[in-house]
Amino acid sequence: MALALDNNGLSDTLVILGAAGLVIPTFARFRISPVIGFILVGVLVGPAGLGSLVGSYPWLYYITISDAHSIEPFAEFGIILLLFSIGLELSFRRLWAMRAQVFGTGAAELIGSGLIIGTALHLLGQEWPGAIGLGFALALSSTALVLPIAGTTSAVGRSAFAMLLFEDLALVPIIFVLAAFSPNATGGDWAFVGVLGRGLITVAVMFLGGRFILPKLFAQAARTKSPELFLAASLLIVIVASLATAAAGLSPIVGALLAGLLIAETDYHSEVEVMTAPFKGLALGVFLLTVGMSLDLRQIADNWGALLLGILGVIVVKTVVTFALLKLGGVKSGIATETGVLMSSPSETTLIVLGTAAQAALIAPSTAAYWQTVTAIGLTITPLLAWAGRRVAAQIEQRSGGHDTPDLMIPRDGPGTVIIGFGRVGRMVADMLARHNQPYVAVEADIDTVTAARREGYPLIFGDVSRPELVDRLNLGRAKALILTMDDPVLTVQVTRRVRGWVPDLTIIARARDVDHAAELYRAGVTDAVPETLESSLQLSEAVLTDLGVAVGPVIASIHEKRDELRQGIKQAADMERMPRIKRVRVSEG
Repeated sequence: MALALDNNGLSDTLVILGAAGLVIPTFARFRISPVIGFILVGVLVGPAGLGSLVGSYPWLYYITISDAHSIEPFAEFGIILLLFSIGLELSFRRLWAMRAQVFGTGAAELIGSGLIIGTALHLLGQEWPGAIGLGFALALSSTALVLPIAGTTSAVGRSAFAMLLFEDLALVPIIFVLAAFSPNATGGDWAFVGVLGRGLITVAVMFLGGRFILPKLFAQAARTKSPELFLAASLLIVIVASLATAAAGLSPIVGALLAGLLIAETDYHSEVEVMTAPFKGLALGVFLLTVGMSLDLRQIADNWGALLLGILGVIVVKTVVTFALLKLGGVKSGIATETGVLMSSPSETTLIVLGTAAQAALIAPSTAAYWQTVTAIGLTITPLLAWAGRRVAAQIEQRSGGHDTPDLMIPRDGPGTVIIGFGRVGRMVADMLARHNQPYVAVEADIDTVTAARREGYPLIFGDVSRPELVDRLNLGRAKALILTMDDPVLTVQVTRRVRGWVPDLTIIARARDVDHAAELYRAGVTDAVPETLESSLQLSEAVLTDLGVAVGPVIASIHEKRDELRQGIKQAADMERMPRIKRVRVSEG
């Protein structure tokens, strides 16, 4: 059966899927968050963007969406899959391991921000139920944006992750309570009690059934060794759970979230996560596209003052609350500030809670639309907030640490070893020096790297060694060694020549990009140059030949011969009298 392109459903599906497929690689190329890309593309191709010009330019029909209501099923689909993926990331074991941070700081942050924002909205005229619902909706922060920016291993990332974990868990009761209020708006208190009772029974049945049925279901799927069956079983569970909560009078997204939680408790959750991982990105992309399509730039321009006030109010409240709680927990001011600013904008799940509150008639449609616009703008500026938070945190760390100048960190009797450049190579060298109780000082030109390293206890100073006056102030005349790990071949040679000119006996060890760069460094005066590609290439060759069945003896002999050839080439190119030291240290197994 042929499909016509003028079919509304087919055309809208192609537009949304095509936009989702183009946004991620395009914005990743320019190092821009795909979340921003999805929202901006949604604005562009949505009913308030190019879709509004279809009447004048009919050909735009095939690349835009002109009917706002036609995207609602896609939004619901995206929300259900998004909540399911969030549920998969949660588990009772994971929560227990972080229980102090999650249920302490995380709970206090969400409740504190929600109550403050809700109280402010009530004072502005919003009824209490709607004000509290809005408060908790706006108190949520974006897991999809914050974790890729901060990670989960840094000090900021660990604090943010604990709070985001509680927020994801709190979605269940928040959505449950708001959805249960829907009949109460028209049917009285008994209707609310009835929905609450049916909902609790449904959740209890799902929980008990999931504990006994899901392991057997996935065990059968595992025996077939069919990825398709795993995926089908997962989607079936989502559908059944969503239909069950909808039949009980709750939102289907409650069932999707519970389905993810139940699967997360099984031994098969990792396999399900792998099978459904593509759906997570697609679900978030579709959801954010529909968010962008719901925005009207003309209305934003007409109401920019009120929107700006709402955005600033939410950002200020959440930043202050998060900062205060982290400081009470003993976190440094710089980390608390950066975490607070990063967590200050609303979340993609804010839109879910807003929709639930509007459906429950707790807030007016116009109020929901206003806060939806505020949330979409907040999501878009989250990367900018992250950048601003890092800058402010760096200034705080510099002032509180008292390390504004290099002299304050360089001992007068000598700095021991000086490391210039603190990327992955410089950090590794610093760790090894510390392990053997060798004093050192590191210099780095990137202020974000300096701030992050200082938090972890590294003796790091901020400075640009391309400025000769900084090199002169490092007290290298009393240093034991200078290690150059910068990823700038030209600057490495320049620093070597300058230092060697006035400290002729100093040991200088430099990172070289390749053999040619190593030869140039030797001509400039380094004691040793270490080509970063040479040893890794030789070790890779050795592993390949050994795995292919070649005898170990001849392989090792050929590796030594190749290394000697390269050393000889460096010696001749650098016009050296001695042979450069390029060798691999082997630890005997005896």
